[in-house]
Amino acid sequence: MVKKLTKHGNSYALVIDKPVMELLKMTPDTPVEITTDGHVLVVSPVREAGRKAKLAAAIENANRKFGRALENLAK
Repeated sequence: MVKKLTKHGNSYALVIDKPVMELLKMTPDTPVEITTDGHVLVVSPVREAGRKAKLAAAIENANRKFGRALENLAK
């Protein structure tokens, strides 16, 4: 998708289409994080802090249940 920036006061704005926002489960109140490597601009919705904890717990649970089997499969 190619977009153009829109003049907004002394700044420029990037308009995110509603279908994209729905796909990302974003609302106009969703905070976004903007990062760059100097060549690429990445705009990402900030997710709840508990997501990382839930993921870590799920990985720990999987390792506890299937760790030996996964190690054997890796050999």
